Amino acid sequence: MSTACPSFPSRSGGAFLQEVRAAVGKHFADSGRRSTGDWWMVGKTICVLMLTFTPYFLIMSGGFSGPISLGLAAIVGLGVAGIGFGVAHDALHGSYSANPRLNQVVGWSMDLAGGSSYLWKLTHNIIHHTYTNIHGADEDLAVSPLLRLSPHAPRRWYHRFQHWYAIALYSMTTLFWAFVKDYRYLLQKDLGPYPDKKHAPRDIAGLFLGRVIYYTWTIVLPIALLPFAWWQTALGIALAHAVAGTTLGIVFQMAHVVEQTSHPEPDAGGAMPDGWAAHEMFTTANFAPDNRLLTWYVGGLNYQVEHHLFPKICSVHYPEISSIVQRVAAEHGLPYHSNPTFLGAIASHLRTLRRQGVEDLVPTLAAATRA
Repeated sequence: MSTACPSFPSRSGGAFLQEVRAAVGKHFADSGRRSTGDWWMVGKTICVLMLTFTPYFLIMSGGFSGPISLGLAAIVGLGVAGIGFGVAHDALHGSYSANPRLNQVVGWSMDLAGGSSYLWKLTHNIIHHTYTNIHGADEDLAVSPLLRLSPHAPRRWYHRFQHWYAIALYSMTTLFWAFVKDYRYLLQKDLGPYPDKKHAPRDIAGLFLGRVIYYTWTIVLPIALLPFAWWQTALGIALAHAVAGTTLGIVFQMAHVVEQTSHPEPDAGGAMPDGWAAHEMFTTANFAPDNRLLTWYVGGLNYQVEHHLFPKICSVHYPEISSIVQRVAAEHGLPYHSNPTFLGAIASHLRTLRRQGVEDLVPTLAAATRA
């Protein structure tokens, strides 16, 4: 991304944003509830950590056969994804708790799961949430040159097959994060809106300490202690990564790279056509909002519209404010995108990949709405 970031005509204002903030604020004032997390978040944290480490310690006991250990490794992968979705994500946005120190401590679970809580705040909280679906600015659109996630990205001959191999690439998401992505970010001269970004020694040390802990519990201890051949242990580690990576990759892409969402571009001067809040409505979609189990597991990320407008509100509240956001959006003539089912959202994502693999500029329902 260049140092000249796109600009929005009403980044911190606009009638829609002011009204929807006021309406949601009134909702919490009338209910007497805080907008941050509650005991439900604590309970979910315990459940997700148990989902991850109960099968892990069962494997490490060495008392199970290879096939059963592989099944347990797959569950570990689901748990790792759940830590990212349902625990670390809220904490790093500062919405897990009203206590900043608790948010910081819980946010370290991202490092435990193989990511970087420090770099996540930069690349996700700031870059992705500000420049959503803007080619060259949103890092989430540049996961691999093998995927053309934006209609403004260069199209290569192999992209015509991307809807067939995308899921396989997503399965490598956590491997890429743990061994490549964060190190690459540290070495980049420019990072989003930060030209010549310098990282404090404390932050660099924290990243490497977290990575040492992660490598130890996921690689070193299994290889050193389990009564299996090294390649069998490696297979289990790879399976856990495949499950976690596929889950994370699919969920994040279903929110922005589907048929309804658009990919607006800045003009020659770097100005975007819409204010920031309206931009988020055009570029973001919910999925499976009525699926309570999915909502719990993915930390409300199926309510992406609400999350992008209110990242400081805990995910447990997204279902209750969704009707408010939808109503105010309709009053301002803005779309409210939502795929009713999980499988329907996956199908929409794959259809989008298929079209973007063969067409240079893909029209969207959102673009038609703006026009």
